[in-house]
Amino acid sequence: MTESCCPAIESPPEALCPRCGAEGRPVSGRTVSAHVRGEVAAGLLGARPRFCGSRDCPVLYYGSDGRLVEKDASLARVGAKETADPVPLCYCFDYTAGDVRDEVVRTGRSAIADRIAAEVKAGRCACEVKNPSGACCLGEVRRCAREPSRNPATPARARRLDSGPEREESES
Repeated sequence: MTESCCPAIESPPEALCPRCGAEGRPVSGRTVSAHVRGEVAAGLLGARPRFCGSRDCPVLYYGSDGRLVEKDASLARVGAKETADPVPLCYCFDYTAGDVRDEVVRTGRSAIADRIAAEVKAGRCACEVKNPSGACCLGEVRRCAREPSRNPATPARARRLDSGPEREESES
């Protein structure tokens, strides 16, 4: 058995989603309030809310006291939980995975992340509130541009293009 120089850091139990066991991302009360109805949000505000980003888990937010808010209580589509278009990526400037994918198919690359980065630099984003995860979308937008086939809503043509020309020819 190989010994690590760094001990494993275990997540505190309240950091783990009570439904799927994944570690959730802490979010602010403002984020929760922006995405679920007032009375539902109010129940989580004092419970150190977290966002569950597991695609297959129905939980959207959960609190340190075990309270849960499921995805169907969300006021908007939650990109991390969606498998069918439109899959939101950027909540501040309204870009979807389909927008990124379409630009890659049309031009061979996507400049959407660059456009978003310019808006961020100009101080015109509010990811910490508008994105249900409370995080900046740029990492996810860039990942989608690099790997459009990893999006479950990606049509077969885009998956073939992402796989390279040899594969596209063999599937034709």
